[in-house]
Amino acid sequence: RSAKVRFIDQTNLPERYIKVTTDNKSVLWDAIKKLKFRGAPAIGIAGAFGVVLGIQKSKSKNFVSFEKELEKIISYFKTSRPTAINLFWALDRMKKIALENKTDDINYLKHVLLHEAIKIFNEDKHICRRMAQNGSGLIKKGDTILTHCNAGALATADFGTALGVITSAHHDGKKIKVYVDETRPLLQGARLTAWELQKEGVDAILICDNMAASLMAKGKIDKIFVGADRIAKNGDTANKVGTYNLAVLADYHKIPFYVVAPISSFDFSIEDGSKIPIEERSPKEITEIRGKRIAPKGIKVYNPAFDVTPSE
Repeated sequence: RSAKVRFIDQTNLPERYIKVTTDNKSVLWDAIKKLKFRGAPAIGIAGAFGVVLGIQKSKSKNFVSFEKELEKIISYFKTSRPTAINLFWALDRMKKIALENKTDDINYLKHVLLHEAIKIFNEDKHICRRMAQNGSGLIKKGDTILTHCNAGALATADFGTALGVITSAHHDGKKIKVYVDETRPLLQGARLTAWELQKEGVDAILICDNMAASLMAKGKIDKIFVGADRIAKNGDTANKVGTYNLAVLADYHKIPFYVVAPISSFDFSIEDGSKIPIEERSPKEITEIRGKRIAPKGIKVYNPAFDVTPSE
C-alpha cells in the first residue's frame, strides 16, 4: 500500500476547513508553491514526505540508479520555495540518511526514508513544545503582545513557534492580550493567526499592518514575537515581509522583540542576511484579493514575500 500525505489547505481558511490527501509528489509540490501548505518548519516536513511520495514507486534494483532518482526528486522539491531554509535542511537530511544506508535492500531503503520523514515530523512536535515552554517565561501576567504573519500550529507539526510561545503563556493563565497584524498581501495574520488564537480562547485583536506604530506610540505593546524562515550565521533574520518594520519600530520604542525558531531555521553557511534569497511572488497577490481586482490594470508591482531584520 502506497504512503499518502494529508494536509490542511490553508488557502481556504478560515471560511472552509479542507483536508487534502495525496500520494502524488506534484500535488504536494504545488501545495507548497501556492501556500496551501506553508510555514517554514511545515515546509521542511512537507519536503521530507514529498521525497517519500516521489521515491516509493521506484523500480530501481541498485543504489546507483536509486540515488539518481532520489536526487532528481530532491532537486524538484528545492524549486518549490527558495527562502525557508527548513526545506533544504530536511531534503539534505533525507539524502544523507539514504547515503548512510546505501548498502541495504532498495525496499528497505524506502522504509528508512519514510521513517526519517516521520522522525523529522515528530522532532518538530517536540521542538515546538520546548520553544513554547522556554518562551513562555519571557511573558509576564497581563502582557499585551504583537505578532506578525502566522507562526502557529498551521506552520509547524504541532504547537507553533512564535504563536506556540503565546498560546503557552495563555495556558499558563497569564491573561495576555494579543494584537494580530493582518499581514498583507495574503493575510496570514487575519485568516490564520486570528483563527488559531480564537480557537485557543486567547484575547486577540486584529489590526491592519500599518496600525502597529500607533499602538507602540500609545504604550499598548509590551512585547513582540515573530517566527523566522531563515537565520544567517550572524543572527540576521528573514521572515514574512513587514517584520523588519516592526523591529525598527520596536527598537525606537524600546519594546522587546523576539524571534522564535528551531535550529533547522539557521543557515550557518551564510555570514549575514544579504546572502538570504528573497522570494518574489506573483503580482496578483497585491493587485487582487480572493480573485477580485483592486488595482488598475497595467500597474507595476513589487512583491517580495520576506524581508531581513538585522541582528542588532
